[in-house]
Amino acid sequence: MAQFAQFALTRAVLALITLLTVSLIVFTLMELVPGTCAERYLAFKNTQGSQITIADIEAEEKRLGLDKPFPVRWGNWVYNVFVHGEFGDSCILRLNINQLLSDKFWISLGICMAALILSYAIAVPIGIISASSDNPVTNNSLRFVSYLGLALPNFLLALIIMLISTVLFGDSLTGLFSKEYRDAAWSWAKFGDFISRAWLPVFILGWSATAFALQTVRALMLDEIGKLYVTAASARGVSGAKLLWRYPAKHSLGPVINSLGFDLNRIFNELPIVALILTLTEAGALLFESLARSNDQQLAGAIIFLLTASIVALNFVTDILLALIDPRVRRGIIGS
Repeated sequence: MAQFAQFALTRAVLALITLLTVSLIVFTLMELVPGTCAERYLAFKNTQGSQITIADIEAEEKRLGLDKPFPVRWGNWVYNVFVHGEFGDSCILRLNINQLLSDKFWISLGICMAALILSYAIAVPIGIISASSDNPVTNNSLRFVSYLGLALPNFLLALIIMLISTVLFGDSLTGLFSKEYRDAAWSWAKFGDFISRAWLPVFILGWSATAFALQTVRALMLDEIGKLYVTAASARGVSGAKLLWRYPAKHSLGPVINSLGFDLNRIFNELPIVALILTLTEAGALLFESLARSNDQQLAGAIIFLLTASIVALNFVTDILLALIDPRVRRGIIGS
């Protein structure tokens, strides 16, 4: 137990360092972008065509706290996040970031997690079947589907589905809510409406993730099936599904489980593009807006911080799972 506690504490410290490093990188890169958030806010607010003076910019930067040195601003932001749980206010939107992301981030994370679960629920059993099957029709069909998933971009798939839905049903399936529920408070009716429309981004985001995971599982299974310990187990009379799941599948799923955090990050990276096409109002679109257009350091930092925290937490859970299901990992990490 002492060794396991030391392992958990070490991972927690590494997670904290990772979060601090990521936030520092985000703030530093956005600091190098020409034009501050104050300048872009004044340009956005100015609709009369009058000239913006340096005095106007300096006054706005002072009001937003952008006149302070970069290390001080980053340090204050980190302190408020870890001590008070506050991400501050969005420079452009003039809204509290905690309130702004309260629903949007969790909806985004839920969509990404659902896409991740869907992809592995399909890829793991089908990848195992494909690797153990000698049927050329089955293998070639699965290989074609996986190659198609890797070759067809998510945004193109989204456009194809929208076009077909518009032509056949007169509904483009854009947005996460119907008009009558878009601004309504959460209820079972609104949740049901959300589920009826959220399947599309989940399916689109899980499309390429499923193909990638299928290729990975199949390759790992093919590598394990031919090893001597599987042949020895077969010679002892172990066969069928019991042989597959007890030996090659058990050893193949270790690297797959270990890549869950990476796959979640890859799915979230694809979310902003899908969000723009499907006009989803969630954290992916806000991240694109804050990074590419408004240079809103605090909003971008908050979204990436929360995403990094989710990935770090998922990686921590997968490390525990690997230690539980794989004796080799358990001996290496826990020493038992």
